[in-house]
Amino acid sequence: MSNFRIALNFEDGVTRFITCGAQEKVLDAAFRQRINLPMDCSDGVCGTCKCKAESGTYDLGDDFIDEALTQDEAGQGLVLTCQMKPTSDCVISIPVPSTACKTGMAKFGGSVAAVRPFNDAAYELELAVAEDTPAFLPGQYVNIGVPGSGQHRSYSFSSHSGEQRMTFLIKHVPGGLMSGWLAEAQPGAALEMTGPLGSFYLRPVTRPLLFLAGGTGLAPFLAMLETLARQGCSQPVHMLYGVTRDEDLVMVDRLEAYAQRIPGFSFATCVAQADTAHPRQGYVTDHLEPQALHNGNVDVYLCGPPPMVDAVQKHFKAAGITPASFHYEKFSANVAAVPA
Repeated sequence: MSNFRIALNFEDGVTRFITCGAQEKVLDAAFRQRINLPMDCSDGVCGTCKCKAESGTYDLGDDFIDEALTQDEAGQGLVLTCQMKPTSDCVISIPVPSTACKTGMAKFGGSVAAVRPFNDAAYELELAVAEDTPAFLPGQYVNIGVPGSGQHRSYSFSSHSGEQRMTFLIKHVPGGLMSGWLAEAQPGAALEMTGPLGSFYLRPVTRPLLFLAGGTGLAPFLAMLETLARQGCSQPVHMLYGVTRDEDLVMVDRLEAYAQRIPGFSFATCVAQADTAHPRQGYVTDHLEPQALHNGNVDVYLCGPPPMVDAVQKHFKAAGITPASFHYEKFSANVAAVPA
């Protein structure tokens, strides 16, 4: 019997993955794996287990009543997990916190395989992890404990899920807790992580994509691009990658490689500093070409510092553009990510 991978995204940002058999109901599969999803009757009568299927295909059968799930609700992707049988991998939004379902963030470890500095701009941290390390959705982040400090920092995965090597692009912050540790980190050093977390992740691609990255906000897009390269993409994908200084422009070679691997992927970079030698001076909003917005028929993903997120939102409003969907994540140095 085929097993499908089901991502359960809880209201508090926690994501847990379960396996579900082809003829198994999601509610039963979750319970079998010690996650108590909301339920009461389990017979398709009360509607207590109603959730939103963000992606994937499934069979709801006809053993539920209209009061529990109307045809209009089903058409909008709402499901009853007590009746839902997946026919593919799925992502399901659960409208309660993970703690209400007697689960929470997964905890796992990794060891330093490499720390690669990019001048004084950033580090790429590569970790070796076990084969059974929790999966994640491309774009999500994890909390990494800083050894000896009792504190953690939040970083987006820049690698593909399911590998035994996990990477992160981490901003170099002078005097920063994680930056100071990375500067002295030795191969084999152990790190503890909790997650994955976040509602900023790549949805099914049904229209053109616009990726807007600011600084080390490039990280989640590297995970997304790797996913697109592996699964294929028939839609155009354009990225604008903006930084403050020339030295902050890192991993452009990775983007060039993705331009070769992903048909329809293009990217441009820009630098904000006034005396830059870069051919495109200014902010991302200075280089948003109308054709990249597809008259609003575009899914926009944005990851960058709060001023960048605010500037992009104002730019869209001034231009009279309302994207079909707009997903963003703000981040600040030494502060946990705030998904939206």
